[in-house]
Amino acid sequence: MSSNHSPARYHLTLTSDGRPAMHGWWGSEGVARGKVTSWIGQWGRPGARITLIDEDTGTLLTTWPDKA
Repeated sequence: MSSNHSPARYHLTLTSDGRPAMHGWWGSEGVARGKVTSWIGQWGRPGARITLIDEDTGTLLTTWPDKA
């Protein structure tokens, strides 16, 4: 079975005080969502923002904190 989805479609980014600090791509949404939790635990502090985007659809899947 073939898929039109990219193998690393879930893009996770961390910004700190509005500047890019770290990013990564994963092919599995479940793995990427697990990374969100991990990154919040490691890097979640005032001024940090974490976002997960489905690069194939352009959909913002989650963001932390919930309010900018």
